[in-house]
Amino acid sequence: MSSPAPQHLEKKPVKFSNLLLGAGLNMFEVTTLGQPLEVTKTTMAANRKDGMAGAVARIWSRGGVLGFYQGLIPWAWIEASTKGAVLLFVASEAEFYAKYFGANDFVGGISGGMVGGLAQAYATMGFCTCMKTVEITKHKVAASGAKPPGTMETFMAIYRAEGIRGINKGVNAVAVRQVTNWGSRFGLSRVAETQIRKMTGKSDTEKLGVMEKILASALGGGLSAWNQPIEVIRVEMQSKTEDPNRPKKLTVGSAFNYIYKNNGVKGLYRGVTPRIALGVWQTVCMVALGDVAKEAVEKLTGEAVTAKH
Repeated sequence: MSSPAPQHLEKKPVKFSNLLLGAGLNMFEVTTLGQPLEVTKTTMAANRKDGMAGAVARIWSRGGVLGFYQGLIPWAWIEASTKGAVLLFVASEAEFYAKYFGANDFVGGISGGMVGGLAQAYATMGFCTCMKTVEITKHKVAASGAKPPGTMETFMAIYRAEGIRGINKGVNAVAVRQVTNWGSRFGLSRVAETQIRKMTGKSDTEKLGVMEKILASALGGGLSAWNQPIEVIRVEMQSKTEDPNRPKKLTVGSAFNYIYKNNGVKGLYRGVTPRIALGVWQTVCMVALGDVAKEAVEKLTGEAVTAKH
């Protein structure tokens, strides 16, 4: 027999203001440090013989400071403005139903994060990450004297040649990354919060301070980079780098074998340093700044309702 649903489980509505807030915070995150760190880790993952200095020099040669923002417009902006809303909506629904069927807060939270991450990958992140990677890794045709194709021209060329599959290349790897990312971030952040409570002598009911919340979020975000091999596989599957020895149609398994054969274990973790920095920055923006912004929005909307009455 199935376990009975909790008696006092209340389903919280997903507020439109929170969806806009999620999109806004994601846009801020990616436009500041997010995209430069994304470009650096993608360049290192695609060019696995480059160290950090080599990757920075390679990016700089593509256009100076602007080289670090390749793929920002429109792909990173499209991804940023949609993935936060998708995560918030799907994760809250999944968490509610997990608890409805008897899961505790910890399991419910991780379940919500994992399902939300899965929805992110297939709804919006697949084609966005693919196009960002294409922009970062495609050869510079300008060197041969030809006019380099624009972003939309590149997109349409891939679509005409390979259809939906082409612009969503590597989406399964993105899905695995997002599921493990959000499961890790929820779980590891919760573990970090527990340890901080023990060290500061706070009970489970006491709220953590802003700096304590930032620390827990940063630890959760940084440590979630353990799954870097799937990120390197994702980049390889989406990369436009030419190599006659690379399998024509890459799957997650064949990409793993190709990277391991050519670059060993170290190659599977190439780009992990900027990935850790990116994970920390994302979680600080979305958790710490998110909490502060959410309180400010709720205060403003609350005052607006009071003023009407």
